[in-house]
Amino acid sequence: MKAIQVNEAGGPEKLELVDVPVPRPAANQALVRIAASGVNFIDVYFRTGLYKADFPMIPGSEAAGTVEAVGSEVTEVAPGDRVAYAMARGSYAEYAAVPAAQLVKIPDHVDLATAAAAMLQGMTAHYLTHSTFPLKSGDTCLVHAAAGGAGGLIVQMAKMLGARVFGTVSTEEKARVARENGCDETILYTQQDFAAEVKRLTAGRGVDVVYDSVARTTFEQSLNSLRPRGLLALFGQSSGPIPPFDPAILGAKGSLFLTRPGLPYYLATRDELLWRAGDVLGWIAAGKLRLRIGGAYPLANAAQAHRDLEGRGTTGKLVLTVP
Repeated sequence: MKAIQVNEAGGPEKLELVDVPVPRPAANQALVRIAASGVNFIDVYFRTGLYKADFPMIPGSEAAGTVEAVGSEVTEVAPGDRVAYAMARGSYAEYAAVPAAQLVKIPDHVDLATAAAAMLQGMTAHYLTHSTFPLKSGDTCLVHAAAGGAGGLIVQMAKMLGARVFGTVSTEEKARVARENGCDETILYTQQDFAAEVKRLTAGRGVDVVYDSVARTTFEQSLNSLRPRGLLALFGQSSGPIPPFDPAILGAKGSLFLTRPGLPYYLATRDELLWRAGDVLGWIAAGKLRLRIGGAYPLANAAQAHRDLEGRGTTGKLVLTVP
């Protein structure tokens, strides 16, 4: 089968199209013929060595496709089922052997590319808005990269829950996309001090929660955007990791809370997976959640997809398609 492989840490040029054997599913696994794979910053982190992985490595942490075979102990899915999954590395390929307990069936009215694009970022948006800081009517939140894949879904779910949403973006075009996603206010961080704008828009109070996937370049001002005892949910680091800091700063800025959540810990059981994925895919099928696919690339063009993602010139989600 064709797959994208990384043999050593480095830039996008390290993503090589190779021939490797089709995996054989273990007793608890299903063999999935992949139709589309999501492209995420976590793939970049593994490629660059920021997150540790054993090489050679096939990147990719989410996909959708059709079950071709199952192991002897599998009861969750059967051959022919259309399925999607997240948090099982190796999706930049034509086939993947995936633990069956991580697979969810796709509703009839959701296509495979959409399902692949929805899983990781959709369930991330779900846990952030429903569990890390469960939003309710009247809450205020700040969402960074509000025109991006994860940011756009967080904005939409926050609005479903009745929150007032501020979103940061880099351009007027992205501001338009963020407003389409549901932002009540958009802030061009390239032109404005977003913390000062948040304080102005909240009459000096600050927001209840900041959902921050950027990290290094936003961290201090994200803290400054919070109300006393507010929460910073730092769920990514697209601008790089945060340098070490003295936790006393959280007390000085208003007894703030800081968490570094990760999706695996919010998918601790299959019931939790089915809840989050079921909500996300069900809302898409019902037209309640809009998924914006910002670019679709053939599998062989994975390096270009990474360049575009890291260049931050894209809006919405990027996917790789497998013929």
